[in-house]
Amino acid sequence: MRLYAALIYVFLYAPIALIVVFSFNAGHYAMDWQGFSIEWYGKAFSNPILIKSLVSSLIVAGSTSVIATVVGTLCALGLERMTGWLRQLFDALIYIAIMVPGVVIGIATLIAFVTLFDTVNPALEAIGIARLQMGLWTVIAAHVLFNLAVVVLIIRARLAGMDRSLVEASEDLYATPLATFRQVVLPALMPSILAGLLLSFTFSFEDFIITFFVAGPNTTLPIYMYSSIRRGVTPEINAIGTAVLLTSLALLILAQFLLRTRTSSK
Repeated sequence: MRLYAALIYVFLYAPIALIVVFSFNAGHYAMDWQGFSIEWYGKAFSNPILIKSLVSSLIVAGSTSVIATVVGTLCALGLERMTGWLRQLFDALIYIAIMVPGVVIGIATLIAFVTLFDTVNPALEAIGIARLQMGLWTVIAAHVLFNLAVVVLIIRARLAGMDRSLVEASEDLYATPLATFRQVVLPALMPSILAGLLLSFTFSFEDFIITFFVAGPNTTLPIYMYSSIRRGVTPEINAIGTAVLLTSLALLILAQFLLRTRTSSK
C-alpha cells in the first residue's frame, strides 16, 4: 500500500515538478534541457502583455476576495441565526454553488450577462449612456459567485466551534450588539476571515474556465498562458506557471496556518 500511495503521488506531482525544473532551462524548447538559467523569468516579467494580464488578474482577484469575504462573513452570521427549513434551503444552495462545475457557472453567467445587456443596452443608448459590455467587472461578478460559498463555509465552521459563553457574557455586561460583534465575535472570526480572503484570492487569481466565458476582450494571466500554449510550450510558459504555482502554494499554506493557529489556541 505504501508503494501504491507513492506511485499515486508521483503520478500527480511529477508533471508539476517537470514544469518547475524546465522553467530553469537555458534552451528555447520546453523539454530540451540545455543547461541551468533564470533568463526566462526575466523575459517573462519584462513582457508588457504578460504584465498587463497580471495586473488584470490582480485586480480581479483582489476585488473578488474583498467582496466575497465581506458578503460571505455577513451571510454566515445571518445563517447562524437562522433555523428550520429556510436554513436547510440556504445550506443546500451554498453546497450547490461549490459542487457545480466551473464550465456550467461560466456558461450560466455568460447567458445571464448577455440577456441583461440585451435588455438594458437599448434603454442606455436612448438616454446617451455607454453600452454595457463584458469586462473585468463581469469576471469579478462571476468569481464572487463561487468564492462566496467558500467563504461562508469557512466562517460557519468557525462559528460552530466558537464559545457562545463569551457572547453571552458580553451581553450580560450590557454591551450593545455592535460592540459585542466588534470586540468579541470579530476577533474570534478574524483568522477564518483572513483564511477565506486568501483562498478567495487564490481561486480567483488562477481561474481559467469561468474567466474564459465572461472576460470579453480582456486578458487575465490564465487566459494569456492558454493563448501562449496554443503557439507552443516554451520555458517562458514554464516560468510563469512556476511563479503562479509558488504564489498559490504560499497563499494556501498561509490560509491553512491561520486556521490551525486559531484551532490550537482554543
